[in-house]
Amino acid sequence: MKLPTDLKVIINSAMTLDGKISSYTGNSRISSKKDIVRVHKLRSKVDAIVVGINTVLIDNPMLTVRFIRNNRRSCPTRIIIDSYGRIPLDSKILKTAATIKTIIVVTKQASKDTIEKIKKLGAHVIIVGSKLINLKKLFNMLYKMGYRKILIEGGGELNWSCLHDGIVNELIITIAPIVLGGRNAITLVEGRGYSTISQGIKLKLTKIIQNKNDNEITLYYNN
Repeated sequence: MKLPTDLKVIINSAMTLDGKISSYTGNSRISSKKDIVRVHKLRSKVDAIVVGINTVLIDNPMLTVRFIRNNRRSCPTRIIIDSYGRIPLDSKILKTAATIKTIIVVTKQASKDTIEKIKKLGAHVIIVGSKLINLKKLFNMLYKMGYRKILIEGGGELNWSCLHDGIVNELIITIAPIVLGGRNAITLVEGRGYSTISQGIKLKLTKIIQNKNDNEITLYYNN
């Protein structure tokens, strides 16, 4: 299944020098305030933000646009990849679903009762797949719904799935001057991985931005 050529999908993440996007306890406040502002500017320019259910369970984010002066654009649609419908009904996402467009993507494994409860809180529910969410099918559906520029702020598993499936056009990574360690700390890309270096996904470095005050660099890659 091919994706439309004018669909733009971006992964944005911050990681430590040793490739961790959170500590083993789940703490993920890695980059500087300046970088966080950059991320919110990026959010303001996309049609939708996609995260996995683990991000919601661990961070309970709002996924809105903040820190931008005179930002007249409404918040992008929030899309949660949640195969079994595990999103807490009291999460910030669902508490604000009546006022900020929110889509929860589930499989047929999610109970009808859970789906109805999510809908009653104002979120839309899309069922894609029997046991696993077919991401290519999902992104094609989102394109048909009018979404042309989509930002993924995923954890390691979602990043792996989207990269492996060839969905991502651009990868933006801020590297913070921190070493976390921890064999159970999540890295930028998890998943099964490739068995050889030659199988790995090749990307082209297009831009480097240095934040000297915070000793950070932000790298931009295209596929």
